[in-house]
Amino acid sequence: MAILTGVSEPAVSIVIPAHNEEAVIAGNLRRLLEGSAPGEFDVIVVANACHDGTAAAAGTVPGVKVLDTEVGGKPNALRLGDAECATFPRVYLDADVQLDAASVRELVAACDQPGVLACAPVPRLDLTGAGPVVSRVHKVHNELIGPHRALAGVGVYVLTEAGHDRVFPMPDIISDDGLVHASFAPHERVVVRTAQSVVRPARTVRSYLNRRVRVRRGNRQLVELGHTGSESRLTLGALGRLVRDRRVGVVDSGCYLTVLVLDRALTRLRNRRGDVWASDSSTRVTLPGN
Repeated sequence: MAILTGVSEPAVSIVIPAHNEEAVIAGNLRRLLEGSAPGEFDVIVVANACHDGTAAAAGTVPGVKVLDTEVGGKPNALRLGDAECATFPRVYLDADVQLDAASVRELVAACDQPGVLACAPVPRLDLTGAGPVVSRVHKVHNELIGPHRALAGVGVYVLTEAGHDRVFPMPDIISDDGLVHASFAPHERVVVRTAQSVVRPARTVRSYLNRRVRVRRGNRQLVELGHTGSESRLTLGALGRLVRDRRVGVVDSGCYLTVLVLDRALTRLRNRRGDVWASDSSTRVTLPGN
């Protein structure tokens, strides 16, 4: 899409909740706005319960509105930012995820397609600095969930006005993107192949396992809200097919299964200690979902 000139009204609003993201927020905002026309993007950063200079760093980028709240939690930040938006569609972007102006325009264009209420870009994993084992785990996990991911696990989702009415005001929930994904039928949400986000996943096995605890908690909340999350149920057979088709190697799958077993063992240990919130809602053996 061509760069717009002479923009008088924003073409899209972008809400960026940010908690202690001083190190990356200014650089990611500059990447987002580079090549955009003045006023084309209505960008709102919500620094929530930060203990660093996130708000000040975001404020150094021209054209960005910064809200600073002492109340923690991403859902609250999403609601605050959403209330300041000037237009539709609306992009909800994690502060540590990179998105450029060209991808934003592709996402906005996708929202004009008949029947589309929500969309997301294709994520690219930045594994710089990640250890060798967790890098292999991410590689396998990405291959497994790729066909099912859609709006979840991308760090970005976009809502039309009709789509927004279905999920906002955002409830206090851990997995906001999981809720958004589950709120739309497959024909109402699209993955825009010409748009890309850059996501930096966990750098260590320990961080990955900690994230798995949070994922389980989020999934349990979704179940309580009536969303089964069945699309993210991935069997061991799916992993076998990846190896058979040479999309992942035997060593990759071995690392993934080892971390999976460790994750399950830690889950059982937490359950015995009474941490019920850490348990999976399913009793059958499956691979972790998104």
